[in-house]
Amino acid sequence: MSKRIGLVVYPQFQALDMAALTVFEFANTLLEQPLYELAALSLSGGPVKSSSGVAIDSLPLGWGGYDTLLIGGAIGMPAPQPELEAALRDGASVTRRIGSVCTGAFILARAGLMDGKRATTHWVFGRRLQELHPSLLVDEDKIFVRDGTIWSSAGVTACIDMALAMVEDDLGTEIARKVARAMVVYHRRSGGQSQFSALAEIEPSSDRVKDVLLYARDNLHKDLSVEDLAAQVHWSPRHFSRVFQAQTGMAPAKAIEKLRVEAAQALIDQGHSSIGRIAEMTGFGDEERLRRAFLRAFGQPPKNFVQQARLRNEHVYLS
Repeated sequence: MSKRIGLVVYPQFQALDMAALTVFEFANTLLEQPLYELAALSLSGGPVKSSSGVAIDSLPLGWGGYDTLLIGGAIGMPAPQPELEAALRDGASVTRRIGSVCTGAFILARAGLMDGKRATTHWVFGRRLQELHPSLLVDEDKIFVRDGTIWSSAGVTACIDMALAMVEDDLGTEIARKVARAMVVYHRRSGGQSQFSALAEIEPSSDRVKDVLLYARDNLHKDLSVEDLAAQVHWSPRHFSRVFQAQTGMAPAKAIEKLRVEAAQALIDQGHSSIGRIAEMTGFGDEERLRRAFLRAFGQPPKNFVQQARLRNEHVYLS
């Protein structure tokens, strides 16, 4: 029996979100009998213009016949759409799974379908989603999140990761891997992976400075003084500091702190709860240095992140 997959669109939706349907389309090509029937849906049907100005035809949103509904996102935060939100709310009980793409999470949240759920959205809008919907537990740094029958993805291309995870859930790892290979994307950027990394944010222009950062990332437990870093590229410490600052806009010590904070946050997300041990593993050396770095980066101490991670894990276990 085929599974009907619908992408719900609305005026000014982000056209790249259609890529989620492409994942299911590629899965069909690998099966002896295609499993997925795909459709673009809107409240009333007919042409719907995307934010790029390109319009797509859509079928009227109906209930009872869709296995999976995906709610497309927009460039910004979508305006309230009471009729669409009411339709989603009324029909959720007869749909096996519902997912939001990017800022489509705001639509699902306004429909009440994310109440008490873990969710994510584009990292730019994560805090706003949390503020507007305090009953949610927003993981603003995740590629995608699954909480029961409700799924949500981060911005734009993260919809591919979420759709691949859905295909893997339906058809197994090997089919999902083949789909990813055919689409020339990573098979598994796990739902817990960061939406962006400190290395990407620092983004130096030369390979030599990039190599130093990769060395630092893999050796955070070491001292990583300017002298040590400069020796990796056979430069003097003074020349290295000047080139590094020019290419990245920050001092080497600041960049190393960013890498260490990111590594510490990842350890907390993985379930590590000893602040002292995390400080030791990431090169901070002691809890106070780690605490000060987290306050500079996030405005809150690491113990808050440990508590939040514990709550998330308890919520997943109970659900």
